[in-house]
Amino acid sequence: MTSTVVIADDDADIRALVRISAVRAGLNVVSEAADGDEALAAIRLLTPDLAILDVTMPGMSGLEICRAVRSDPALDRVQILLVSAAADETSIAAGMRAGAADYLSKPFSPRELASRLSAHVGGTR
Repeated sequence: MTSTVVIADDDADIRALVRISAVRAGLNVVSEAADGDEALAAIRLLTPDLAILDVTMPGMSGLEICRAVRSDPALDRVQILLVSAAADETSIAAGMRAGAADYLSKPFSPRELASRLSAHVGGTR
């Protein structure tokens, strides 16, 4: 069974790049969102295996979504990969504390993202 993914980023070009990487990694993109509120609604509705979230978006931030997902027992199997231009240790630590499984800094190479996503596919149901 193909693992499912929700992608959220307010930049359409980044969403397209993430979508290409996700498909390369063998994931089925079930929803794309341009803001945090839309992303959380999609995660709650679809319960994907993985959510790839930009940290800084209109509405809820990726960190807020991550915390909301981690606090909902119905979503405990959803893995979260945060993507952000903030790549300092403090930002990465905050993402991991919020419950992210991985953190990738922008700009990123599509090959690196596909590789990381492939690693997560093996850990999903």
